[in-house]
Amino acid sequence: MPHHSGDELILVFDAGTQSVRAALIDLEGRIAQIEKTPITPYFSHRPGWAEQEPEYFWDNLAATARKLLAGSGLNRSRIAGVTLTAQRNTVINLDAEDRPLRPAIVWLDQRKAEPTGNLSPLFRGFLKAINKYALLAQAERACKSNWIKQHQPDIWERTAKFLFLSGYLTHKLTGRFRDSAGNMVGYLPFDYKRQAWARPGDVKWKTFPMDPAVLPELVAPSALLGHVTAPAAAATGIPQGLPVLAAATDKACEVLGAGCRSPEVACLSYGTTATVNTANRRYVEIQAFMPPYPSALPGYYNTELMVYRGFWMVSWFKREFGLRERQVARTRNIAPESLFDELIAEIPPGAMGLTLQPYWSPGIRTGPAAKGAIIGFGDVHTRAHIYRAILEGLAYALKDGTLTLEKRNRTPIECLRVSGGGAQSDAAMQITADIFDRPVQRPHTYETSALGAAIDAAVGLGLYPDFDAAVAAMTRITSVFEPIPAHRDLYAALFEKVYRRMYRRLKPIYEDIKAITGYPAET
Repeated sequence: MPHHSGDELILVFDAGTQSVRAALIDLEGRIAQIEKTPITPYFSHRPGWAEQEPEYFWDNLAATARKLLAGSGLNRSRIAGVTLTAQRNTVINLDAEDRPLRPAIVWLDQRKAEPTGNLSPLFRGFLKAINKYALLAQAERACKSNWIKQHQPDIWERTAKFLFLSGYLTHKLTGRFRDSAGNMVGYLPFDYKRQAWARPGDVKWKTFPMDPAVLPELVAPSALLGHVTAPAAAATGIPQGLPVLAAATDKACEVLGAGCRSPEVACLSYGTTATVNTANRRYVEIQAFMPPYPSALPGYYNTELMVYRGFWMVSWFKREFGLRERQVARTRNIAPESLFDELIAEIPPGAMGLTLQPYWSPGIRTGPAAKGAIIGFGDVHTRAHIYRAILEGLAYALKDGTLTLEKRNRTPIECLRVSGGGAQSDAAMQITADIFDRPVQRPHTYETSALGAAIDAAVGLGLYPDFDAAVAAMTRITSVFEPIPAHRDLYAALFEKVYRRMYRRLKPIYEDIKAITGYPAET
């Protein structure tokens, strides 16, 4: 039974890549009020760099909170607690006076460190023998703290705290250097199996070397992080003293907010980065040295595969090819994406042979030379075919990932739940059902990241006795898209005979392109 009066609200912040959201969510999972502030994701002083001022994130969070809490008729005493979810692997250096030492390095940043040379020759030889040295070396080079130490040693020397964006915003709200273990997705000496900082002697301290004192204290999702301080209350309008509860990364919260708690149900996130996740009690590595990430459920793991640029490609299409829809959408006061659904209504499944491979940015599984590709063009094809091919290519890539998840989890996926902005598109939902040959379920809100954080807070505050009760009360499915048999069969043939062969056939050409043009350049 619920342990609440019924009118409590959870204040949730969702600090994403494209926007900062603040939402008031009730204990039935309804969004009572929401404010969204678009942000500039990053600035770039050099090709491949992506940085943003830490204060910019805080200032936008505070401004968004003030707008939300200025809503007419809001009784602030209804707010039971505050929680936060954020983009992953955006890092911030603070000095001994808690001041930022440099801009935050945003997760989209492509710069690379040099190998540290900290691993013993014997251990390097062992990794090479089992064909895993390249993966570990790639992680060592992707570690931003390694880059800072090598290129800005004075900054690293003065670094008193090294935080993810979630930890920085938590500090701004509470004055404490605490963060959720559910936010630890990135290149830090973190033990993913134990969901705690690595033990002394763990190889991670050599791969990502740093003084443990620069890292925040970790708590489990739903645990108390602290309370809103007087300065934070003045900046945001949040009542001073409200408890701040731990949640997890935006992707982990999406999985929980979609109600996915076992590997039989996969959560597809059609966001800036598209992902497929399954929640699991067991620790299951997709491949050796590629751990599952912490879940928003304490003690659980999320096995994840991603398409790095994901639904960003829809934004790319909108910017490069969707001028007419953007203009019409403004006059009709609707989202351009709804017009894109109309645009492809008459385009048959398979886009008349146009097939897209969505590797618009290289990834860990595809290698540094990977590129995007669209094949099968003919004089019949229009931009509408390209848009349909984008949606189909994303679904193909995610289906490819689910085959790996099923094999590693040893559990067949029975249905899919789709979250993120792309879940609003009926066309994307139907294409997903047809390509996966699974029912595709749409949660009652596409703000599943904020909802997952609210579920963590509701349990942490004791408003529900456990996660079973909270998920049952706060999540639900509003529509289901079933596969259309004729479409399913066509997509199955295209997936096996065309899509799954594309990367293998094109990879040598990608490598030649990189060798000849130098693109994408090593950063």
